Amino acid sequence: MSNPGPTEAAIAARRQQTKDKLGRVERAIAQLRRERGRLAVRAIAERAEVSATFLYENAEARALVQQAVVDSKSRHDRRMGGEHDQIEASWRERALNAESELTRTQNEVFAQREQIGELMGQIRDFDQMVSGDSLQALTTENTTLKRRVQQLAGEHRTLQERLEGARSNLHFANKRIAALEAELLEISRP
Repeated sequence: MSNPGPTEAAIAARRQQTKDKLGRVERAIAQLRRERGRLAVRAIAERAEVSATFLYENAEARALVQQAVVDSKSRHDRRMGGEHDQIEASWRERALNAESELTRTQNEVFAQREQIGELMGQIRDFDQMVSGDSLQALTTENTTLKRRVQQLAGEHRTLQERLEGARSNLHFANKRIAALEAELLEISRP
């Protein structure tokens, strides 16, 4: 018969070693989280000074590592989601501002055209009733108003181009965000 004393002592020593290794793994995970280090099996194994095999074969160690990696990914996903929301909100605000400015400019152009139409009608009326000097002043004012309309039309075109650019940038950003989300999904799949 074998002596149960040395066997039990060896088993107890083995259990203590495993317990010590698990403690080092927990501390390594905590340190990597504080340092915002990469939570991966190799990084945890190096920091805890244990083998990667131990992390894979020991059920408790494997559970600790898996939970740390899942927590890290969810924090990363939340951070990326927050960044995505900020970028999208920024582009959305720019597009809304551009559309608002375009609407304001269109209203201004419309009001100017109405005013020009009214003034043209008045010129025709005055043309029949007014002397040559007054007619010359009205013609000058009409020319000035036409230039103003051309200037407003140019501003309208510029704002239209800015709006198209903002929409294009928003479309590109949405495509990029979708690609990044797809990458995140690929990375998060086991």
